[in-house]
Amino acid sequence: MSDVKKILVVDDEPDIREIVAIMLEESGYDVATTGTGDGVVETVQNDRIDLVVLDLGLPGIDGLTLTRAPKEHADVGVIIISGRGESTEKIIGLEIGADDYLGKPFEPRELLARVRSVLERLDKPAAEPAAAGSGAFQFEDWTLDVVVRSLIDPDGNLVNLSSGEFGLLRAFVESPNQVLSRDQLLDQTHGMDTPAFDRSVDVQIARLRKKLEPSAQAPKFIKTVRNAGYIFAVKVSAG
Repeated sequence: MSDVKKILVVDDEPDIREIVAIMLEESGYDVATTGTGDGVVETVQNDRIDLVVLDLGLPGIDGLTLTRAPKEHADVGVIIISGRGESTEKIIGLEIGADDYLGKPFEPRELLARVRSVLERLDKPAAEPAAAGSGAFQFEDWTLDVVVRSLIDPDGNLVNLSSGEFGLLRAFVESPNQVLSRDQLLDQTHGMDTPAFDRSVDVQIARLRKKLEPSAQAPKFIKTVRNAGYIFAVKVSAG
């Protein structure tokens, strides 16, 4: 079975599609392209796409809605590319599940670096042995399994996490009751050599809190340490 990663490039500008496709193919990826949002979910499912590079400015479709759709049907990475350049749009894109965001115009090699980083994060839990025991961490009746990338809530329900959210939670459970700076958390979720949107950690922390905390306004698990970063302020046990 081939381990070549499959990437779907969705952009209505033919020149950009061609440039990105050639660069990715020369880097060893299997690439498909489309100029519309029609059939993206079906392509992700049927062709077992690993990553979607998605332009938000597609005609006739809400790109932000399309950002969420692939993740509802498969464990796939999503990198948004957009020429709008609005900070609120970047935040919304990350909030609804995108793994990274890159504004147009962009340097192709920067996109390649981000593609590699997202794919490495998606592969990391399965590729690395568990840190201890079975690879499961328990906290307050929650269970995070770093081998199968699953988070189970106290009622036994599976909680869906993006790759960025998973990377953050893994960093927290592996270093409980320790203050982790934003730079440390960026290293965990984006890699040391990959540029990241400055507020991406804060945005993903907010998303993670919504999934974990009884009250996002008074967080119990992930607490903010002013001018320092964040701390996972609960007891964690490794199984």
